[in-house]
Parts: sequence; C-alpha cells; structure tokens
Amino acid sequence: MTRTQLEITDGIAWITLDDGKVNAMSVEMLTEIGARLEAAEAASAVAVIRGRPGIFSAGFDMPTLGRGREAAVAMVSAGARLVERLLAYPHPVVTACTGHAYPMGAFLMLSGDRRFGVHGPYRIGMNETAIGLTVPRFALALAAARLTRPGFVRVATAGLFDPEEARALGYLDEVVASEDLDVRVREEAARLCALDAASFTATKHRMNAPLRGSICAAIEEELEATAAAATG
Repeated sequence: MTRTQLEITDGIAWITLDDGKVNAMSVEMLTEIGARLEAAEAASAVAVIRGRPGIFSAGFDMPTLGRGREAAVAMVSAGARLVERLLAYPHPVVTACTGHAYPMGAFLMLSGDRRFGVHGPYRIGMNETAIGLTVPRFALALAAARLTRPGFVRVATAGLFDPEEARALGYLDEVVASEDLDVRVREEAARLCALDAASFTATKHRMNAPLRGSICAAIEEELEATAAAATG
C-alpha cells in the first residue's frame, strides 16, 4: 500500500499524504514520509509536505496506541525522529495544511520552516488530554519553540483551532483560499530555492540545534522508561 506520493519539479519536492482515509501516522506512514524526504534531499530540493483536500492528518494511528506501551512508544518515537529529521533537513521545508491536523499532524505542521493553511471548517491542534493521553515530551519541546506563549499554554487544555486562530497561535504562518494554496506554496518555495543554500543550512542548524537536542533526549527517556517497565 502506498500512503504518499512524491513529485520533484523545479527544485521542489511535493510530498503528498494520502492513505485514502485520514492519513493516520502509523509507523508505516512515518517511515514512508522519511523515505520521501531522503529522495528529496538527494535532489537538493525544497520539501513541501501537504495533505489531500479536507485532511492533513488525524494524528497517530489509534489502533497502534491500543496494542500496548511498547508498540505505542515505537510509533511515537518514530514520529519524534521524523520531526527531528525535518528540523535537520538541510533545505527549506514547507508544510501545507489542507484540512484537519490533530496531534501528530500538528507536530508535522510545526516542523516546517514555513507553514501554510487553507481557509475552511477544520481544526488544528493537540487534543491528547481530551482523549486520555499525555502530550509526548518531544511534542511539548516543539510546541514551546514554535507556538506563541498563549498557544503553548492551551496545549494542556486540548485546544483545537480554526485556521485563523491557528495562525494567531503560531501553528500557521499564512492562511489562503484552497484554490490558491499550490500557487502560493510554489511562489514561496521558489523564493526559498533562491536563498544562498550554504547560509540557509548553517543558520537553520544553529537555530534548531537546541530543539533537536531536546527531542532526541525525549526519545531516549521514553525508550529507557519502556525498557525499565519491561524488566521490572
């Protein structure tokens, strides 16, 4: 089963998420996105990650979360590694929110260097505490770095926001009409392509190094806790 598509044209790698359902972030989906990102990097391309109309991602795969701590931690760790990989990606990353973006979908959105969304009746946010889950450590680190202070505070209260609210809180940089999204993203990607590549890469590395360190530490904490529980 193919869950994503990749098209590379004019220095832009369009990575489209479409599993035919809600783009659940299973280990398989996360792995496939990572492989698409590797191909984009090999082409020295600006990476654009977008959903299909109406859905970006409904978040982590719920059946996997129900298979026990070890399976859940493996999936959440795969998500954290993908976020860290996007933060380390040496070229610009643009995320394009085409519809609902719940927890892991929101995390992917926040990993972009530029973040776009379309107008529409959908929600973006982190609603873990409303469904009996604790927000992962890596996601809190990401939220603290990317959201406004009011946006970060509302993570604990499971806020889900319409596109304009999401923009005000830091989830998005710009909100456009759905029919204008690809054109606007292409314009911005072309602008990013024209930046001095070495200067961009060095600056992005300096900016994101502390956050990447926090995410890697969070992954290790989760894995160590799982190992301790298994042997205890």
